[in-house]
Amino acid sequence: MLSYSKAVAFSLCLAAAASAVAAEEDEGWFSVFNGKDLTGWKVSENPATFSVQNGELVTKGPRAHAFYVGDVGGADFTNFEWKCEILTKPNSNSGMYFHTEYQEEGYPAKGHEVQVNQTHGDRRKTGGLYAVQDVMDESPVKDNEWYTQHVIVNGKRVIVKVNGKVTCDYTEPDDYTPPADRPGRQFSHGTIALQGHDPASEVHFRKLMVKPLD
Repeated sequence: MLSYSKAVAFSLCLAAAASAVAAEEDEGWFSVFNGKDLTGWKVSENPATFSVQNGELVTKGPRAHAFYVGDVGGADFTNFEWKCEILTKPNSNSGMYFHTEYQEEGYPAKGHEVQVNQTHGDRRKTGGLYAVQDVMDESPVKDNEWYTQHVIVNGKRVIVKVNGKVTCDYTEPDDYTPPADRPGRQFSHGTIALQGHDPASEVHFRKLMVKPLD
């Protein structure tokens, strides 16, 4: 049982967190994760890969993807921002997808992935637009440390920031043709998703926020 002083401190921390979220919502940001369960999310392929632990959304297990299906923006975004705090365990891989849509199996065919990877064997590291404008070989952040990844999508341009520093600034050319094996890898509209990459990968997410821009 918590002592009175610790209970008061814990309550004040919760109140401060709630106040911070409310302030962000006043600025147009909306929380898309309640910290309690997966309400508003639909997990493909291996649902048990995603769980909620200590207020964090955790991915650990066979390949799966959690697609946002909640009320914010009708879960269909064109121009928007989304950000979250992330912590990776060593040798883990994940990703933040945008302009995507739910599919039952496999890696999302529609939309783009912003990479999450510090020390996994994939050379593409955190902060890059996967297989389009990559951050290669060296991640800007470390495992076992919380960091913020912020994705800003406007028109055919995406800016990715890691802890406030721009790691990717990409504009899709007018004559762009998506790769034959990923015809849906282009800017359009759709929902967001998080990746559960493989059983050896463990990644924690919290403070998932979205800000529609139109």
